Amino acid sequence: MQNQTRLITAGLAFGESPRWHDGRLWLCNWGTGEIIAVDADGKSDVVLTVPAILPYSIDWLANGQLLVISGREGLLLRQEADGTLVTHADLRSLSNSPWNEIVVDGRDNIYVNGGGPAPAPGEHFGPGTIVLITPDGTIRQVADNIAFANGMAVTPDNKTLIIAESHANRLTAFDIAADGSLANRRVWADLDGFPDGICLDAEGAAWYADVPNKRCVRVREGGEVLHTVAVDRGCFACMLGGPDGKTLFIAAAEWRGFEHMVSDARTGQVLSAEAPAPGVGWPSYSPGIR
Repeated sequence: MQNQTRLITAGLAFGESPRWHDGRLWLCNWGTGEIIAVDADGKSDVVLTVPAILPYSIDWLANGQLLVISGREGLLLRQEADGTLVTHADLRSLSNSPWNEIVVDGRDNIYVNGGGPAPAPGEHFGPGTIVLITPDGTIRQVADNIAFANGMAVTPDNKTLIIAESHANRLTAFDIAADGSLANRRVWADLDGFPDGICLDAEGAAWYADVPNKRCVRVREGGEVLHTVAVDRGCFACMLGGPDGKTLFIAAAEWRGFEHMVSDARTGQVLSAEAPAPGVGWPSYSPGIR
């Protein structure tokens, strides 16, 4: 089954890390340092400019404070009440490689992926890691050897973390222990594609964005394909949101290779499509949460 899309906004560089928050879709406009928020009519505002070009990703603590992972700088930043950014966690001692995605679960455990060892000669990325920052500020690595760590999501019971391993063509799951540690690593779904950003829905399925195949795909655990949304450019990330959580928002842009990610091209778009089930889990879409 294929769903029709609607253009919400255009003229972005690379939209990444979309989050439904406070009645709008927030996302990072990679290449510009901007974090923007877009309403249902396509009106967009720059809500914050951060000292990062790419990668950088966002999520919120339960108290409503915005977190920004500044990937190349190795810092997790927190926005204070006066709008200033302060360092919430310093990840530089763990890795000199860029950090990528962030998700905050329902217990305020913060998971950040990327980092890891330096890439091999000729490669853009080495094996990635997942780092946990607990509410008391403790930082520790909880997973390694991730094949290009991308989107992450946590199930609504806070018991499972799912991560996109782009270079392994799979979604991988971990059990989350009471202390936030990850265990029981397993393949959640082998895919005919390259998963980037992901989100979860109330029927237990996952949506993943696929850059080279220019689509977003909804799959069950085990890999059965349920829906496909095809577009005319690479899909970098997706998020369920809207008033009832049943709108799939897609961050898409033309892909010219890693060496051209920062350019004057503004082919980035936000598209939407109707989804069969509302979003659940973390990152949260619910207007009453975060």
